[in-house]
Amino acid sequence: MQNIVLLSSTEFIFRFLPAAAVVYLLTPVKYRNMVLFLESILFYAAGTLKFTAVLLVLTLLNYLLGNQMFTCNYLTVCGESDDSTDRKKKVSLILAVLLDAGVLTAFKVLALAEGASWLPLGISFYIFKMISYQADMYTARIRQRPPFSAAAAYFTMFPQLTQGPIMRYNDGFRRKGLLRKPRLESFEDGLVYITLGLCMKVLLADRIGILWNEIDKIGYESISTPLAWLGAYGYTFRLYYDFWGYSLIAAGSAMLLGFDFIENFHHPYAATGIGDFYRRWHATLGAWFRDYIYIPLGGSRCGTAGTIRNLLIVWLITGLWHGGTFNFVIWGLVLGLMIILEKFPLKKLREKAPFLGRIPVLVIIPLTWVIFAIPDLPKLAAYFTRLFPFFGAGAGNPADFLRLFPVYAPLFAAAVVLCVPAVFDAIVRFRKSVPVVLLLGAAFWYCVYFMVTSGGNTFMYFSF
Repeated sequence: MQNIVLLSSTEFIFRFLPAAAVVYLLTPVKYRNMVLFLESILFYAAGTLKFTAVLLVLTLLNYLLGNQMFTCNYLTVCGESDDSTDRKKKVSLILAVLLDAGVLTAFKVLALAEGASWLPLGISFYIFKMISYQADMYTARIRQRPPFSAAAAYFTMFPQLTQGPIMRYNDGFRRKGLLRKPRLESFEDGLVYITLGLCMKVLLADRIGILWNEIDKIGYESISTPLAWLGAYGYTFRLYYDFWGYSLIAAGSAMLLGFDFIENFHHPYAATGIGDFYRRWHATLGAWFRDYIYIPLGGSRCGTAGTIRNLLIVWLITGLWHGGTFNFVIWGLVLGLMIILEKFPLKKLREKAPFLGRIPVLVIIPLTWVIFAIPDLPKLAAYFTRLFPFFGAGAGNPADFLRLFPVYAPLFAAAVVLCVPAVFDAIVRFRKSVPVVLLLGAAFWYCVYFMVTSGGNTFMYFSF
C-alpha cells in the first residue's frame, strides 16, 4: 500500500487513482469535497501513517484560524468592526503563520539531526498551501466562507499532497468549485498529461539517473573532466524530467477529478536569463515566494539596496526550504546573486543582446544543480576541481567518458529534443490525432513495463 504515494507506481496508476476517481465522480456534488478529503487522508496514511495526525491537526487548526479571519472580514464589510476586530484578525494571522512555519522548521531541524525519516511526507508543500490560505483570508481574496470540507480537501488534495504544485484555494475550491463537473475532454487530457509525465519520469529521469549513480561509485575525485561535465548535465536532465514528470502526473490526475490544468513548468531551458528561468521552473513555488515573501518585504519598490536585500532574503529562504545543509545555502545565495547581477549591472547589456541571457541558463544553471546535488562540501569541492581542472589538477583519463557517453547519448538526445518548446507543444496540440494517440498508448505500456521490472524510483523532491 505504501507505493500508492509514488505517482509513477502501478499501485497508484492502476489501483488508487481509478478507484478514487470513480468513487469521487459517483458521489453527489455537494459531498465531493468531503470524499476528496477522506481519499487524500487514506492516500497519505498509506504512505506515512505515523505523521497522518500531524496533517489532520494542522488541517483543523488552520481552518479554525482562517475562519476567525473570515469573520473579522465579514464584520468589516458590514460596518460592525472596531479596533478589536482588526487585532483579532492580525493575531489569527500571526498565530497561523507561527504555527505553520514553526512546525515546518521543527521537523526540518529534527530531520537534519535525526535523519530524513523524521520529515513528514509532503510537509513543505501542504504547509505552504496552508500559509497561502491564511494570507488570502487575511487580505479577503477568499470572499466566501469556506466549508470545512472544501478547506480540508484543498489542504490535503492527494494529487498535490506530496510534491505540489502549490495551488491557491481560489484556483479550485471557491464557491464554483462545488459545482466541478468533469468533462470528457478534460478527462482525456488528464490521461494525456499522466502519460507524458510517466514517460519523462520512467523513460528519461530514471534512466539518466543511473549515470549519476555510476559517477558517485567511481568517486568525484577520480572522474575525468569530460565525465564531470556529462554528469552535471545528466543530473540537470534527471532533476528536470523527474519533477516536470511528477507535475504532469499530478496535474493530469487532478483533471480526472474536474480541476483545471496547473502548469508548473513552462520550458525553463528556453529562458532568457536566470530570473526568467525561475519564473518558468516550479512556477507555483516561485509565485508563492513572490506573493507571500518578496512582495510583503517590499519587492522592487524599496530602491536598489532594498530590492537587493529582499532578493537575497527570498533566495536564502528558498535554499533553506530545500534543505538545512550548507550546500543549499550556497545554492540559494548563488542564484540570488546571479539574479541581482541580471537585474542591475547587466540589465542594459541584456536589453541590447537578449540572446546572451541564454548562456547562464545553459551553463551556470547546470553548475548550480551540482551544488544542489552534493551536500558534502569536500565532495562538492572535489567535483568542481574535476569540472575546472586548474592548478595542475589535470583533466583526468577520458576513458571513463568514452565508456559511458555512448550508453547515455540516446537519452541525452531525447532530453535535449524535449527541451525544445515546439516539440512538447506539438505533442499537446496534436494529442487527439491518431498517430499521437497510438504513440502515447505505446509509450504508456512501455512505461508500465519499466515500472513493473524496476519497481519504481522515488521522485527526487520527496526529500523536500
